[in-house]
Amino acid sequence: MVWREVAGRYRGSLIGVFWSFLNPLFMLIVYTFVFSTVFKVRWSGGSGSSIEFALLVFVGLMVFNVFSECIVRAPTVIVANANYVKKVVFPLEILPLVTLGAALFQLLISCLAWLLVYLACFGLPPPTSLLLPVVVLPLALFTLGFSWFLASLGVYMRDVGQMVGALVSATMFLSAIFYPVSALPESYQPLLRLNPLTLVIEEARNVLFWGVLPDVSIWSALMLLSTIVAWLGFSWFQGTRKGFSDVL
Repeated sequence: MVWREVAGRYRGSLIGVFWSFLNPLFMLIVYTFVFSTVFKVRWSGGSGSSIEFALLVFVGLMVFNVFSECIVRAPTVIVANANYVKKVVFPLEILPLVTLGAALFQLLISCLAWLLVYLACFGLPPPTSLLLPVVVLPLALFTLGFSWFLASLGVYMRDVGQMVGALVSATMFLSAIFYPVSALPESYQPLLRLNPLTLVIEEARNVLFWGVLPDVSIWSALMLLSTIVAWLGFSWFQGTRKGFSDVL
């Protein structure tokens, strides 16, 4: 079902799933041009390269897109698959998991595009880059928990999809994607770090760019929080699914 989800986005196109690689590569080239040529911006604490800035921003967007793609689609994932609700034996709880799997596939493809540009500009990334799946694991659990909750809520309250879209857009600018946490005044930094996405994005940059191992205490806290969110979301979904068929 994950593969069908991915392939379905490009059904009828000439090169099919290959677009999933071309799109992030094209966006990364655009970011590199804009930040290095147009704005000539620099990342505080980095080497001062605008290409580095573009790659750092792209890392943040890669992580954020996993969350945003799942959360935006979650409120309609059950409604859009109403035919499965009528099948008693179908495990409806896997539908948000399918969306997450497709988002993680896109993350993998985006990582390949990022790696291609990084190799061309800076050479081999640090060995800690191999730890990116470990860094992303808490995010996957956290996103899945929220997806279960929103998928159920979206059946009963159709306005949820509209609210989620606006909240996700606001979250993008509050997740340290386009700037490092250190760029903010010290009094605001603890508030920004309350956002789990910020912590995952910062850790992803650490392993991909700076060659820094993930902070065990931060990762453990994120895993605990994400596990609780996933358990609560799944429990909510299972407790409310009995009314899906009546509503739909």
